[in-house]
Amino acid sequence: MENVLRINTVSEHDKFYHQENLHPLVSVIDFEGTTPEVYASKMTFAFYAVYLKDVRCGDIKYGRHTYDYQDRTLVFVAPGQVINVSIDQDYKPQGFALLFHPDLIHGTPLGKHIDDYTFFSYESREALHLSEKERKIVLDCFEKIKYELEQRMDNHSKTLIAANIELFLNYCVRFYERQFITRGDVNRSNIEKFENLLKNYFHSDKPQTIGIPTVSYCADQLHLSPNYFGDMVKKETGKTAMEYIHLKVIDMAKERILGTSRSISEIAYDLGFKYPHHFTRAFKKSTGYTPNEYRSLN
Repeated sequence: MENVLRINTVSEHDKFYHQENLHPLVSVIDFEGTTPEVYASKMTFAFYAVYLKDVRCGDIKYGRHTYDYQDRTLVFVAPGQVINVSIDQDYKPQGFALLFHPDLIHGTPLGKHIDDYTFFSYESREALHLSEKERKIVLDCFEKIKYELEQRMDNHSKTLIAANIELFLNYCVRFYERQFITRGDVNRSNIEKFENLLKNYFHSDKPQTIGIPTVSYCADQLHLSPNYFGDMVKKETGKTAMEYIHLKVIDMAKERILGTSRSISEIAYDLGFKYPHHFTRAFKKSTGYTPNEYRSLN
């Protein structure tokens, strides 16, 4: 089994690239002229890492999937994620990295909602591609963080560093929303595939054997990470992926209630509900009527 290189601290990461460490919990690295201590094929960190690659210098993968990873690309890595790295050992990397440990943001506004930045769990083909103007904004944020690291630490340092990291991440939210728009054709194609996936699912025996499809199941079938899939569905439809699935279930239920003579219990089972009363409760919550009332009224 191939070994995974684990880097536990920001200081270790700086040392790995022969960089001076200015703070044990946060760092900004310029990769110009650097070489790693070793070329590991699998790595995992105990901290957050964001890489800005200015040129194509290798591939980063999750599992078997490679990032669409070119110039001006931001890659986000959360603590504990295992990344596969394939780098030409003769190539010198160019770009920047922001690293920050969870301990840095404990007790800060950022620490309370770091999980809201779902792109830390995005996977293959889901990296953020920047325009030149966006790249300059990113580097400006990095420069502000680096400025604070180069000053004498005082009572304001942690607050200002965390606030600038939060500012950077909020810009990334905006840039991802722009990317969802500019890749609208691809996203609409994925929504169509999602719709067809649900249609085929409910016309098979999978509801009886697997149950109601989960967001993770649908994302996997579309070769997307659950977070990216959920964010894409929300941007395109205004509904969460789970809400979209639920509405599809209710639509299928209406068709079968009115179009067949099957009992409500049989319809509930056909749609993946383990217990008929769960189906009745969900149907009434969505329509205002029980399944039997809906059948009688129509």
